[in-house]
Amino acid sequence: MTTLSMLAAAAPTRLDPIELFLDADIVVQLVMAGLLLASIWVWMIIVSFSLRMARTRKRMIAYESEFWQADNFDRFMSERGNKDIPAARVAQAAVSEWRKSTKGEVRDKEALRGRIGIAMDSQIALEADDIAERLNFLATVGSVAPFVGLFGTVWGIMNSFFQIGAQESSSLAVVAPGISEALFATAIGLFAAIPAVIAYNRFSHRVDRYEARLQRFADKLSATFSRQLEQR
Repeated sequence: MTTLSMLAAAAPTRLDPIELFLDADIVVQLVMAGLLLASIWVWMIIVSFSLRMARTRKRMIAYESEFWQADNFDRFMSERGNKDIPAARVAQAAVSEWRKSTKGEVRDKEALRGRIGIAMDSQIALEADDIAERLNFLATVGSVAPFVGLFGTVWGIMNSFFQIGAQESSSLAVVAPGISEALFATAIGLFAAIPAVIAYNRFSHRVDRYEARLQRFADKLSATFSRQLEQR
């Protein structure tokens, strides 16, 4: 039996991801391992972010309902102010500025309205930055992972060409295993990148809605403080 016949007989009849990984060059293995770790981290972010957003939305709805039913916002914040709810922190920023500015005589009501608005806008920006912080990793994986996988593919194909020269044969039985291992790196890169891109786009939209909800809450609260100023 010739060498080529032996190689053909030993060739696998179906793709085995584990075997492709174990038979790959060390550089390609490192690329695959890194992409797999990135993929695992992406899914951890997806799950944790989804749970956090659902929990935060539920608590904000309950808090806002109680807040607007209160007769006195200042007393409500003293008794019920919850620091773990974004809307509560926005309200606290407004109430704190209101308390500081109304200790004495209010000489410039318009300036007070502006300071309350600035305090709430700053807190809203902090809340949006905090909840969107880990989304940068999704964007990074989505844009970089395909190129990392492509690097592994290029390296694997280079190694296959080296084997052609070493064995002085260009038969598919010689080069096909190496090319399969190389292309597997690109497949893993896409496996990591596609969910990351989809999740990033979806979660960015949810963060925008989350920020818009806080802004509506702030606008409503600002109008309430404005009415109280007019009565002073």
